[in-house]
Amino acid sequence: MDVTLAAGSAWTDPACPVARTVDLIGDRWSLLIIRDAMDGATTFTEFLQRLGIARNILTDRLRKLVEHGILDKSAAGDDGRRHTYRLTEAGQDLFTAVVALRQWGERHAFAPDEPHSVLVDGQGRELAELRPLSQDGAPLSAEASHVRKIGVAAP
Repeated sequence: MDVTLAAGSAWTDPACPVARTVDLIGDRWSLLIIRDAMDGATTFTEFLQRLGIARNILTDRLRKLVEHGILDKSAAGDDGRRHTYRLTEAGQDLFTAVVALRQWGERHAFAPDEPHSVLVDGQGRELAELRPLSQDGAPLSAEASHVRKIGVAAP
């Protein structure tokens, strides 16, 4: 499924993948819903209990994430009133971004001895730190990279 912006909306910067992604999932609640979906939440009630979010806001964000192709919604019962939400392939592709945000938060959003959670693999080991690499495997920094526009006419 393609990820799309809702009708009547405009991209912040149509040629920038970061701006476009922020337009789709950049608000606090959407990212936390995606995080919790990655952690196994599938129902409205599970998201509501985990997040402590207002029902109307949760309803709106779930609807938008389904419209944007990040979550898939399917009926969970015979009455058609209960639904489950699962990450689509596009939603699952956000795992690396969520891990990067989590690791940044571990380094910069907590005092040195402040308790916090860490993501671990199936054997209980902390994940290796994510770092961008060049094509030859060398570590890459913002200073050593630049943006190249593809398919965009020069001004």
